[in-house]
Amino acid sequence: MKRFTLLPSLLLCSLLSACSHPDQAAHPKYLPDDDMCSASQFQNYVGKPLTAVDDLQLEQPVRAIPAYASVSMDFVLRRLNFLADDKGIITRVYCG
Repeated sequence: MKRFTLLPSLLLCSLLSACSHPDQAAHPKYLPDDDMCSASQFQNYVGKPLTAVDDLQLEQPVRAIPAYASVSMDFVLRRLNFLADDKGIITRVYCG
């Protein structure tokens, strides 16, 4: 009888271990080849209000994306994107 309770417990532990590091996927690191829009230089905007982007004057395209906004799925390598949460706080800066 112990074998039948041990096996499901081991399977459950194995499945749960696959979910142990969600933060690594949520915050990708920028490599120089991937940073065509210089997003690494704007990571200090994370945690600031999305309105802080209004004062930026850049030659490259910039997109401020509020929470739940509909945006086109076209990928523009040199476009700088600022993604905000429900409270209007920037949570991610990335190229695309």
